[in-house]
Order: sequence, then C-alpha cells, then structure tokens
Amino acid sequence: MSQQPLATEIAAQILTGFDDYREHFRQITDGARARFEQALWQDAQKASAARINLYEDKVSECSQRLKRHFQQGLTDVEQWPLVKRAYIKLIDLRFDDELSETWFNSIFCSLFSHDQISDGCMFIHSTRPALRSQERVAQTRVYQLDGSLGEMLQAIFDDYCFSVAFEDLPRDLARLEGQLRESLPDWVCKDPALTVELFYSVLYRNKGAYLIGRIYTHDEQWPLAIPLLHREGQGIQIDALITDEADVSIIFSFTRSYFMVDVAIPAEFIGFLKRILPGKHIAELYTSIGFYKHGKSEFYRALINHLASTDDKFIMAPGVRGMVMSVFTLPGFNTVFKIIKDRFSHTKSVSRQTVIEKYRLVKSVDRVGRMADTQEFADFRFPKAKFDEQCLAELLEVAPSTVEVEGDTVLVRHCWTERRMTPLNLYVENASELQVKAALEDYGLAIKQLAAANIFPGDMLLKNFGVTRHGRVVFYDYDEICFLTEVNFRRIPPPRYPEDEMASEPWYSVAPMDVFPEEFPPFLFADIQQRRLFSKLHGELYDAEYWQSLQQAINTGKVIDVFPYRRKTE
Repeated sequence: MSQQPLATEIAAQILTGFDDYREHFRQITDGARARFEQALWQDAQKASAARINLYEDKVSECSQRLKRHFQQGLTDVEQWPLVKRAYIKLIDLRFDDELSETWFNSIFCSLFSHDQISDGCMFIHSTRPALRSQERVAQTRVYQLDGSLGEMLQAIFDDYCFSVAFEDLPRDLARLEGQLRESLPDWVCKDPALTVELFYSVLYRNKGAYLIGRIYTHDEQWPLAIPLLHREGQGIQIDALITDEADVSIIFSFTRSYFMVDVAIPAEFIGFLKRILPGKHIAELYTSIGFYKHGKSEFYRALINHLASTDDKFIMAPGVRGMVMSVFTLPGFNTVFKIIKDRFSHTKSVSRQTVIEKYRLVKSVDRVGRMADTQEFADFRFPKAKFDEQCLAELLEVAPSTVEVEGDTVLVRHCWTERRMTPLNLYVENASELQVKAALEDYGLAIKQLAAANIFPGDMLLKNFGVTRHGRVVFYDYDEICFLTEVNFRRIPPPRYPEDEMASEPWYSVAPMDVFPEEFPPFLFADIQQRRLFSKLHGELYDAEYWQSLQQAINTGKVIDVFPYRRKTE
C-alpha cells in the first residue's frame, strides 16, 4: 500500500471512531429529556458519569482497532502529516469539525509519546475558522413583543412543553412576568422591539432543565436563563427568570457538572453563549456542555498564545504551601497548575496513586457549584525562560520526578489545572467585617452542599477553599475527599474518669474513617471571633447527628436539591 492511500485509510478509520463516539454521546445526551420527565435523578447522575468516561473508552477502542488493522505504517510518525491532510479533507463539511480535530489529537497521543507532538502531525492550532464553509442551521427560536408580555411568555411555553404537564402554568407565567418587569428597566417592557431569543434545545443538568438565550432591543441585550423543575407527583414548574449576567454566568460555572443538550453545530452554540456571556472563555463553555476534551484543546491554545504574547513568568501560587501538592501560576492567566510532590508531610497517609484517584473522582461527581473542575495534562513543555528562578528551583526540589529541565525547556510530566481563586484564609485576613461574615456564611453553605452531593471534603481548613470572582466559596484541594456515606461520624464519648481528659491520648478508640464533628471549631478557626461567628451561622456542622441525617437521606436514594441560582420565594 502506497503512503497516500494508507494515510487516507488511517484518516477514515480515525473519523469512523469519532462518529462512533459522537453517536454514543448523543444517545446518552438524548436520554436527558426522558430522565427529567420521569424524575429519574439517580439515572441522571449515572448518565453524567458514563458520558465523561465515554471519551477515553472510545479513544482506547479506536486506537486498538487501528493497531489491529494497520500493522505496518501506523507508528511511522513521518507519514502523519499525510494523515492529517487527508483528515482535513474528510472533516471540512462537518458541523462538529472542531471536535473532530481534538479527537484526532487524542488518537495521535494514544499512539505516540508526547515528544513526537508537532503541529505537522496533529492539530496544535485549529484549521477550522479559516476553512468553515457549511451553511448555517437555525439554532434559536425568536419571540417578539407583538402583544403583551404575558402573551409572549405563553408563546414560549407553547413551544417548550413536555410529556409531563406543568403544575400550574398560568401561575408560573404570571410570576415570570413579574420577575421580568423587576429585572429590566420599565421602558424595555414597553418597547415594541423587545425580543426574546432562546436556544432551540433545552439544557438538562442534575434535577433541572434550562431555557437559555437572551432578551434584546435595538440598543441593549441581557442574558436569559429560565430554570424548570420537576416535582414528582406535582408536575413541572417554572422556577425562576434570570437576566443578571453574573447569575447566568454562575449557572455555566467551572464548579458545575456538565449540561446535557442536543447541539447540532457546537461552534455556533458556543458563539451564541459567548455573545451573552462575554466574560466566559470558550474553553469553559465547551466544557460546560460535555465537550471537556475540546475544552482542554482550547485551554492549551489559549495558554501557548498567552506565553508567546506576554512577558508573564510562572511563579509559585500565593497561599500556604500544600503538604501533598505544589501549586504554581501565571500572574496574567487565571489558572493554577498543580503537581504532586515526591514526598508528603508525615501527617498525610495518602499515596501518589490515591491522590490521582481522588482528583479523577472529582471529574465524575456532581460538583454542585462548590468544587473546581480540573483538567489533567501529561508532558507539558514550557520554555525555561518563562519560569521565575525561585519558582523553578522550588518545583525541582519538591517534585524532581515530575519536573525536569531539558536544556532550554522545562518538562512537566503530570499536572492538573484549575481556575485560580483567592484562598479563603487570605481573603478573610484582608476583608471587612461584613465580607468576613458573608464569606463564612458561604463557606458553611459550601460544606453543606458538598455533603448533600455525598462529598466529604476531609480537610476543611480555610486554606483549601477559594473565593471566586463572583464571591462564591469553592473547595479545591482533593487529596482527602471521600464519599460522605463512607465516613463514620461519631460523638466523643464521655470520659470514664477525670484523668481521661488530661491524658495525651484519647480514652476512646478511633478508626481510620471516624470523624468527630465536635472537634471542628478549634481545628477550623484559630481566630476566636471567626470561630464564634461560624458557630452562630452553621453550628449544626459540629453535630454528628446532622451528618448522620444526611447520610440516611443519601442511602435511601434521595438526590438532594442544590440550586445554581438564587431562588425567589413568594
């Protein structure tokens, strides 16, 4: 077989593998509507985890199939520029062409070591924007203010209906109209140019469904999110109408699990989201709808462009040095890079493999807006000149098996990236009294909402939580997390004798998974005022029975509500 036909056939087989992945992705995603209508919440959680695992499973299948089919020539890296050119021709007319480039990259990386990576052999830079030529397909529905606001809202829900009836649609529409008038200036609701544009597919996540779009006039626009809930036995209800950009942005946060949504042309939908949420990077938007591998591609491209176009240098991230992970960052790039140290503090009993498993676990669970999403990378190569000397020296000291210097290049063999936040302990040091109260209130809510999602943070010190640009408190240190139902919450038994309380060792047995919430106050807060304030705000967290009641609810199959937006109660 000559080189060109061989390259063409390899390219075709790679694309066949991509089509197989996309079909299975669609099948899982398309089931979201039925799971919402039938209130199958545990099935929804399983489907979310299955869709995340699907990508690596299908890459592995495709790679093995290629190895069986092409025993000669497949691993000749010199012919992969031909494979790439053949592949470009095959994907030019596709509606998901940018995703197919990322798939090609994944297949290449599964076959070759990372030192073979080059833009000639794979898509380090996308070829898509310049080559995109397909006709546009309508992806939105448009509603104009031809009559009253109530009539326009009614028209929307004539189109967005379900096999399950609304509990009380007239009531909900009246409430939505009131919220719309509250949210927008008076003149907007009377402007005949007022238009609502909604993405044609409903977005599903956890126990909610969302209509997403925008409201606009000739001169202004506002993002629009309308969450829907299904209360078992009561029907579907419209829960809110959200037009604040920050609040809609939080719904698409990096701290949330991924939406299930039918998207015919991913790039156009991401463009639509980017227009209504300009503060979001497209990497985060792709990730938010389940294309997390392409989100990694877009993140990496943004990173190398930033390094090439700025004088930024990597420095150690501010905050208390970790006992398991070492964290560095770029001042002008809102990301931290986390590597596992070669040696842990003697107080840590976890292994390197356990830490890896904990971080990977976070990807597949419901993060309920309280855990930062992570991306795992292997064999990052950066110019040595892009590292602050002290930063590089520290990384080489604490993780020499992970960080190496190869001439003018620094090789980072394994790391995770996370959104950079202000460590909570540093935030409260410099905050006003009101800001401290708000932060500690949200810190307690974060712990409670993680617990509701069956996650126990383990190490709940303030230094392991961060504050986002929206002021939300988020957990980001995962080496001690576990499922809440694995923990044995206990009360400290009363002392047998007066001498027990004076002894250096406890008078009661302590198993590895035993936790005594009574011990939390001095452990979490050295500052006595903060300790007292938190006790007033969230004192139930110090009670073993509070945690046990959550465990009982989870063990009975209950999926507890955690809302990604502020709810208005009547």
